[in-house]
Amino acid sequence: MAVKLQGQRRRRLSMTSLIDVIFLLLLFFMLTSTFSKYGEVEMMAAGQGAKTQDRQKLFVTLGAERLMLNGQQADLARIADLVRLQPQDGGGHLVLISPDDTASAQRLVDLLTALRQVEGLQTVVLG
Repeated sequence: MAVKLQGQRRRRLSMTSLIDVIFLLLLFFMLTSTFSKYGEVEMMAAGQGAKTQDRQKLFVTLGAERLMLNGQQADLARIADLVRLQPQDGGGHLVLISPDDTASAQRLVDLLTALRQVEGLQTVVLG
């Protein structure tokens, strides 16, 4: 009795789908690295700081729709100019930022970015 030991014939492996997958992954990683930008926002936690007594303190209340500087309505686009116009005692300004429950993280970053234009300014985010 003769036994035939013949395996299944293998189909040729198509490289087209593998190349397509590699190309799509390469394209995806190229696009995500192009559009992602990293930025830094300096923040200081509220606490006992050094030499805050000689700085002019300004209080900013940040909400989703409103922005108040020392109790007065302010515009986010002009907040840096408004801070520059505030009188100071020579030590610069200390801006205390109090975000309310409706303020988003993006709005806080927008405010900190706008305030970055003012020289000699120190910001503290409360709560």
